[in-house]
Amino acid sequence: MWKYFLYSILVSITMFASDPESTEPQGLTSTPQAPSVEPDNRDAIFYPSDTEKPGPLLKKLGRNILLDQKDIWTSPFHMNRDNAGLWLGFAGITAGLIASDHWTSTQLENSTGQVRWANNVSNIGSIYTVIPVAAGFYAYGAVKNDSKARETGVLGTEAMLDSLVVSEALKFAAGRTRPDATGEKGSFFDGGASFPSGHAITSWALASVIAHEYSHHKIAPIVAYGLASVVSAARFTAQKHYASDIVAGGAMGWFIGRYVYKTHEDHAKHQRTWLKPDILPQFDPVRRDFGVTLMLHP
Repeated sequence: MWKYFLYSILVSITMFASDPESTEPQGLTSTPQAPSVEPDNRDAIFYPSDTEKPGPLLKKLGRNILLDQKDIWTSPFHMNRDNAGLWLGFAGITAGLIASDHWTSTQLENSTGQVRWANNVSNIGSIYTVIPVAAGFYAYGAVKNDSKARETGVLGTEAMLDSLVVSEALKFAAGRTRPDATGEKGSFFDGGASFPSGHAITSWALASVIAHEYSHHKIAPIVAYGLASVVSAARFTAQKHYASDIVAGGAMGWFIGRYVYKTHEDHAKHQRTWLKPDILPQFDPVRRDFGVTLMLHP
């Protein structure tokens, strides 16, 4: 049991990438002051709202993913007493699910027809299915000049690629065998690829971005999360993953999608690090002279 708990703590580090802090604008005062703005690596690669050519867009997407991965994997160092309970709670839930996986996996009929049907349904969450969905959002936004749809397509793709990197790294580290393995089932560090569920993490990452982007529409989050739930359940009934694989993957996908969306939103309001000029006229009625003052502010 102890190894399940320790491993679930390892998994939980990918869930709670700290939210980026936005820099509040500073007002100008009558006395010029040196600007105090921390440099932000995303300034040079931030997505504009306009449609871009594939080359620059892919380059920016790749650079943002590198910054995302740095934040995700270093998130344990940002843990504090406000979120420590959430971390430990998730670790405990994951450990409990892992411990009960062999029992829960036997509660279904697990017939050939059930497995075949569930496999077909779970294809909705395959990476070759969800990536075209994100591309469709971007294409629609480009044709209809809809900036939100374009943003959803780009951020959805970023979140899914982030999730794919995380899931592949954890699959390699965990090495858990699948429920339908021919040898020992559900064992860790045995060269398997069951933990976490790749279908769950990518589908929940995209669903999270869509739900956050269109949160003002009641039906959008319901449809997005509903489809992600169907995919996750299908992976369980298809005997491709245990319950813990799916719950952990879905939770990580949701948090990664939220992180990508919030990072983008916070950066949109972030004060840029480059300086902008302000030319202010000056006039002294006593000395009867005038001039101009050049002020640089971020």
